[in-house]
Amino acid sequence: MVRRLVIGLALAAGLISVQMGTGKAQEKGIRILSEQTATGMAFPESVAYDPQAKVLYVSQFGSELKPAEKDGKGRISKVSLTGKIMEEQFLPAPGGGILNKPKGLWVEGNRLWVTDIDVVWEFDLKTRRGTKVDLPGIKFANDVTVRANVLFVSDNRADQLYRVEPADFLEKGGPKVTRVFSGKSVNPNGLYPARDGSLLMVGFGSPQEPRGVYSLGAGGEIKVLAKDLGRLDGLFEMDDGTLLVTEWNSGSLSRWSAKTGMQTLAKGFKGPADFCVVSEAQGLLVVVPDLVKNELRMVRLAR
Repeated sequence: MVRRLVIGLALAAGLISVQMGTGKAQEKGIRILSEQTATGMAFPESVAYDPQAKVLYVSQFGSELKPAEKDGKGRISKVSLTGKIMEEQFLPAPGGGILNKPKGLWVEGNRLWVTDIDVVWEFDLKTRRGTKVDLPGIKFANDVTVRANVLFVSDNRADQLYRVEPADFLEKGGPKVTRVFSGKSVNPNGLYPARDGSLLMVGFGSPQEPRGVYSLGAGGEIKVLAKDLGRLDGLFEMDDGTLLVTEWNSGSLSRWSAKTGMQTLAKGFKGPADFCVVSEAQGLLVVVPDLVKNELRMVRLAR
């Protein structure tokens, strides 16, 4: 999911290649300053930032691009702010269980949550101790986010959303797991806690079944904010209420608003997955994992 990070202007030679002006920003007051690419990943699906340790965590499949295969080869790597892999397998720690195809990440304090096919893990980032919770009936646990000590997990393949409470179950154990909805033609993928207290969702179906942007209210009502935008993955709400999203059909990072619709910011991705955002003095830095290309692309936006 989306986290804050800080990246210096000087990036490691040979690891980062700079591309200027490869994207297109049409929204007034926003433009691309630069794009850099960090390679050496093994099917990265999500990026999170730990502001205390000032490092990135990247969930990686680690073997093949088979997102539902339980082969025990998944990992979460610790990556520097220049894109250098510091620890290939930071999580799980030795003897701390296995990950198969870890996907969505969320960091809050010294806790990290990650989904893995039919379970959700919570780890302590200091001790690396972790525990997992089964999600009965889930088919493809994808993104994860926390809102008011409630953990939400999306399942785009089975068109479901799950709720785990309390979100911090590492010490307490035995959280309550419930299905929020099923079969609503949302196919929720990316999740984000909106500023108005609702839960924002973007949908990911087949190429022939485009999905849109939705919000889930406190009472469980689903509101359609936009229809038929494509196969949407990552999601972030900006200060002005517009959204940043990644979309697989067009291979792009885009900005969406109810007023202007979808506007491409950067393109050329093959598998733009769950990205990370940080506010900077000049604007925003967006780090997008390309699941298919085995790389991270760092897109710096200026207002």
